[in-house]
Amino acid sequence: MPPRRPNTGGGGGGTSSAAPPPRKVPLRSLLRAASVACGVQFGWALQLSLLTPYVQELGIPHAFASLVWLCGPLSGLLVQPLVGHLSDRIAPANSPLGRRRPFIAAGAASIAFSVLTVGFSADLGRLFGDNIVPGSTRFGAIIVYLIGFWLLDVGNNATQGPCRAFLADLTENDPRRTRIANAYFSLFMALGNILGYATGAYNGWYKIFPFTITESCSVSCANLKSAFLLDIIILAITTYVSVVTVQDNPTFGSDEAAPPSSHEEEAFLFELFGSFKYFTMPVWMVLIVTSLTWIGWFPFILFDTDWMGREIYRGSPEIVADTQKYHDGVRMGSFGLMLNSVVLGITSIGMEKLCRKWGAGLVWGVSNIIMALCFVAMLIITYVAQNLDYGPSGAPPTGIVAASLIVFTILGAPLSVTYSIPYAMAASRVENLGLGQGLAMGILNLSIVIPQIIVSLGSGPWDQLFGGGNAPSFWVAAAASFVGGLVAILGLPRARLGPKKKTTQR
Repeated sequence: MPPRRPNTGGGGGGTSSAAPPPRKVPLRSLLRAASVACGVQFGWALQLSLLTPYVQELGIPHAFASLVWLCGPLSGLLVQPLVGHLSDRIAPANSPLGRRRPFIAAGAASIAFSVLTVGFSADLGRLFGDNIVPGSTRFGAIIVYLIGFWLLDVGNNATQGPCRAFLADLTENDPRRTRIANAYFSLFMALGNILGYATGAYNGWYKIFPFTITESCSVSCANLKSAFLLDIIILAITTYVSVVTVQDNPTFGSDEAAPPSSHEEEAFLFELFGSFKYFTMPVWMVLIVTSLTWIGWFPFILFDTDWMGREIYRGSPEIVADTQKYHDGVRMGSFGLMLNSVVLGITSIGMEKLCRKWGAGLVWGVSNIIMALCFVAMLIITYVAQNLDYGPSGAPPTGIVAASLIVFTILGAPLSVTYSIPYAMAASRVENLGLGQGLAMGILNLSIVIPQIIVSLGSGPWDQLFGGGNAPSFWVAAAASFVGGLVAILGLPRARLGPKKKTTQR
């Protein structure tokens, strides 16, 4: 039995005069609904820039640091589709916060609890008997950290899927408004990134929050803890704006919502994977290009600041004498990611015009090829840095640092495409299949988390096989991005971001 289509109205009987068309949700409401992305992305930026270096400080070797990130895809593999599935089946009239907003609020609360757990993991590990001698492995802190990290990814997945589905509900899958809503979402993600990476690049938070320095938490740890406290404040404000000030669209999706029975919940996995057989070729092309794109992004996401600290600044979190150089590189990497986010925000503003002029498939394909060229540039910079004499100070030459920052900055443009076009394409294309938007976002999420599992399992051992640096993973990233770009250009040529308009035959 195929998925149910939402009732588009127009039944017979009743009065002869046609009902007036429903009023569209104002664009300012779409802007407010998308604002929660700023709070979520603020914490995500801190997670991306600071946690891979931090977990190595706790004693996990570089070769296994990527395995920590398995928490994210393993939780996202089921959490986001399940949350989307459940929210699709909530009748708006039966919930004071509608269909999506209860999940957004619960996910934000989970994120707040999780970042507190991660930020205070060193202190909690000390209570469990950790040895705080520099260079020692802190098993108690690592266990607390992993629990917090796992919950953090559960919260991220439980929040972002309903956010995307909420926007799709509000736009009623109108192609232009869908692009605008996703551009708003990308814009707030960029703002969250800018604030998060700027926070990670500043090394004086411990002076503003002196209570964060403890016997088991050094300056770098205290800065991390302080940054997460700021994250909770930003997240609370943006969640309030999205959840309280924007109401559900009463004219869209209510017919497909029904209270889930126990049988429906048990059949969730069958519905999720069973829906694959109804996918058309354009839907499969979106999922394939999404997977290749994220195989390209994840090595960069995992090791961007670590690459700057190790390959460019020649530091190491494991060697006490090289720790300061490593942290200088991590902070410079965070600054580069902040510049990246500025470009991301600017690009997201013009995304609608780019897609109208060139077509979404071409824009996506070109952005992936730009990604591939940037990753190749990082490999060239790594080679040059390895063969340069840094002099007695040990500081990297200005030209090497500048080239690295330029690459980080340029990557903001394709990242904006990745944050908007795939979601807009999925939202519009699955409408013709009758899938709920929550489940649709969950299915798209599968094409993101499966590549992340592959990269998390393979990148560390793969890097160790070729000498322990980050370069081998970046070779894979460059190849996947380039292939994804070709597939997008050839398989989604000038793709429209909306369902085809129905024509009335007379």
